[in-house]
Amino acid sequence: MSKLLKPANYKPALDLKQTELAIKKIKDFFLNSLSTELRLRRVTAPLFVLRGLGLNDDLNGIERPVSFPIKDMDESIAEVVHSLAKWKRVTLAEYEIQPGYGIITDMNAIRADEELDNIHSLYVDQWDWERTMTVDQRNLAFLRRIVKKIYSAILRTEFYICETYPQLKAFLPEDVYFVHSEELVRMYPDRSPKEREDLICQEFGAVFIIGIGGKLSDGREHDLRAPDYDDWSSPNEDGFNGLNGDLLIWYPILGRSIELSSMGIRVDKVALERQLELQGKTERRNLYFHRRLLSDTLPLSIGGGLGQSRLCMVLLHKAHIGETQSSIWPEEMRRECKKLGMTLI
Repeated sequence: MSKLLKPANYKPALDLKQTELAIKKIKDFFLNSLSTELRLRRVTAPLFVLRGLGLNDDLNGIERPVSFPIKDMDESIAEVVHSLAKWKRVTLAEYEIQPGYGIITDMNAIRADEELDNIHSLYVDQWDWERTMTVDQRNLAFLRRIVKKIYSAILRTEFYICETYPQLKAFLPEDVYFVHSEELVRMYPDRSPKEREDLICQEFGAVFIIGIGGKLSDGREHDLRAPDYDDWSSPNEDGFNGLNGDLLIWYPILGRSIELSSMGIRVDKVALERQLELQGKTERRNLYFHRRLLSDTLPLSIGGGLGQSRLCMVLLHKAHIGETQSSIWPEEMRRECKKLGMTLI
């Protein structure tokens, strides 16, 4: 309960019925908008994958996947996906998606180790997308171009939903500010990574922080990342390492920054080997996904995920993600949210 933010005088702009209708409008409109911007085709995705293939993501390396034995497959263990970063890359190969085109899907997950608060839930729903690229596009300029396209789709959706519900007023800035996590260390050397995010987002409104996963000059990572999907260790033309990042916005209702998307250019063979060494996980070379990547049977790609309920929460000016998705919450949190005007679905 100590993590629950309690905005003063909060009153939702839409009631429960309006909210449910608006959620569908946002999801339909944004899916079409992003698919058009990035030239993505929708595909069907798994809820779970077999353990031991290297297809599931371990995110920052500490979350435990929800798992279960399969009776009809000799008790083989299946794991509910954390995300689909590596599965999508295999799918690009299976569908023979050409450079400049990609796939998008609805990803649903359970993160049992999540610390529950206004923006974190046990239930994760996001648009997961992946796009084939060429070797000459593995650079920061291309990453920035894709980020701007994604942000353009977000702005277009904000305009649409505010036109539909005039009581909602647009607040997102027109442009994204790009900054490397190492620059943030130098700007705010005495602050934590989360405090740095709040400070830079409060100043610019929408920020893409480059280079998430590698150690910075203070000896720590801005945030942890697994070694085998995003490329966070390759040098870039700005003089730092990293070809990935997080898209965040300043959210005035909660008075804090909120991450909307984590994405990046994916590892090639060289980056995979380097990052496995850096994190002491070289044994993964023998897993199905890693063998395919190292044997050149997977395409180069860029991809990421964007939270569905979180985007709906922001665009509908809600104070708790439970107002835009159905999940499980501590009873004490439910009672407190009700007092504060946050109606959890």
